[in-house]
Amino acid sequence: MKERGDKMVRRSFFRRNKKNPSSNQKENFTIELGNELEKNLTNIKNMLDDAEDLIIRHFTSGSHKLAIVCLEGLVDKEFVQTHVIRNLQETNDDLSDPAQTLDVFFQKMISLTSIKYAQSLDDISYGLLSGNTVLYLNGIDQVLILGTSGGKTREIQEPVSESLIRGPRDGFVEDIQTNISLLRRYIRDPNLRFKSHEIGRRSKQKLVVAFMDGITDQDLVKEVNRRLETIDIDFAPESGFVEQWIEDSFLSPFPQFMNTERPDKVSAALMQGKIAILLNGTPFVLTAPTTLGDTLQSPEDYYERWSVSSLIRILRYLGVFISMFLPAFYIALVSYHQGMIPTKLAFSIAATREGVPFPSFVEAVLMGITMELLREAGARLPQSIGQTIGIVGGLVIGDAAVRAGIVSPIMVIVVALTAISSFTYPAYSVAIAFRMLRFAFMIAAALLGLYGIILLYIAIMIHIANLKSIGVPYSAPFSPTFIDDWKDLVIRAPITLLKNRPVTTQTRDKVRIKKENS
Repeated sequence: MKERGDKMVRRSFFRRNKKNPSSNQKENFTIELGNELEKNLTNIKNMLDDAEDLIIRHFTSGSHKLAIVCLEGLVDKEFVQTHVIRNLQETNDDLSDPAQTLDVFFQKMISLTSIKYAQSLDDISYGLLSGNTVLYLNGIDQVLILGTSGGKTREIQEPVSESLIRGPRDGFVEDIQTNISLLRRYIRDPNLRFKSHEIGRRSKQKLVVAFMDGITDQDLVKEVNRRLETIDIDFAPESGFVEQWIEDSFLSPFPQFMNTERPDKVSAALMQGKIAILLNGTPFVLTAPTTLGDTLQSPEDYYERWSVSSLIRILRYLGVFISMFLPAFYIALVSYHQGMIPTKLAFSIAATREGVPFPSFVEAVLMGITMELLREAGARLPQSIGQTIGIVGGLVIGDAAVRAGIVSPIMVIVVALTAISSFTYPAYSVAIAFRMLRFAFMIAAALLGLYGIILLYIAIMIHIANLKSIGVPYSAPFSPTFIDDWKDLVIRAPITLLKNRPVTTQTRDKVRIKKENS
């Protein structure tokens, strides 16, 4: 009987919510303002449920009753007191018409750069929640929305996720206006354009698409804006939501957008004809289109001499190869192709594996998962502790596993080389993709040996050849082949030889170095 009663209560509850799904919440407020000050203030209180951080300040200016409304922590209160309240209290203009009085406030009394009129509660709510101050005047159905956003924000600091030995030390922050100003400082060109969007039915966050007019292909800009306009979500706290919504293939492990905290990296991408997507509330900016070669490049490659940068890039490509294929090759050779191992090395491996109860695949998977757990634990712990946990944990667990006879010493060496090589990836999203593929290659090697590795490699190459980033082939400049772009792929040619922008992005202005070498 009790269970039946519970079901009836649940059905009754769902019926009530189905009939009136928005009884407790309203998504927008289109109530027009009235002439009575107190009634307008009551409406704003009801909208925010008389929130604790709602500030309402009553005062007079001449014979007129006024009130300012703002939210604690989102506005610069000292700025409001100095440039709004003080100016209005000291005014000598005493006009009888409230409309003329509001115009006088707009034109003469309020010393702010951003002021606009509003007449609906929807505009007022958006202004308040954006950190603005609303000025009410009794006797008129209009308000002034004052640009006084401020409050405490994180200062510009060096990016944590992309540390460089040589290069700028500033990084993006969570405030989008600060991020736009950082790009302006790097690119002092009037052709730098910013196209604004609003995403989030409830959060109403500001999103900006940045591009270089005269360089970036306009078809690319139109396509990005078209995809952004299709976003229909109530809340997007991070740019990863945007990336997952507008990417070409959500099934691909490869990132089709590059995310970065570095203004210099975004500026360089813009000058190459790419677009950047900035979202308010996150320091991570997206750049596109992206190719496979872009995922293995670092801003530091251009700050060092070409010979040093080329060597570092070659080591980076070598690290990617080792981290992806070394465990799989070990499994394939030990399990299927023992004849391909040199005789002395084969005897050495056989001796170290004597007494190990698991096949090489299980061995590799156990150690691989252990290293991934240590890596993830080290990333989530405080920085000073995380590095220690990763190093000490790896040494202790590896030594204990060898002593217990669970894994062989050669397996510990293979996993250690794989882990060290994986640290050469310049971006976290790229590292995740290759770490996933490493386990896929290990499974292929356990099933079919070297043939499985080759078949999976061919399948991945077919996938990359068909993958696109905002319509641009992910495999470029290999396929389609753009020979001129090879000068900045594996080998980074001297700066003086990089005269043209990448052909991949189909830029309108293709030349970036016009001065001939002397």
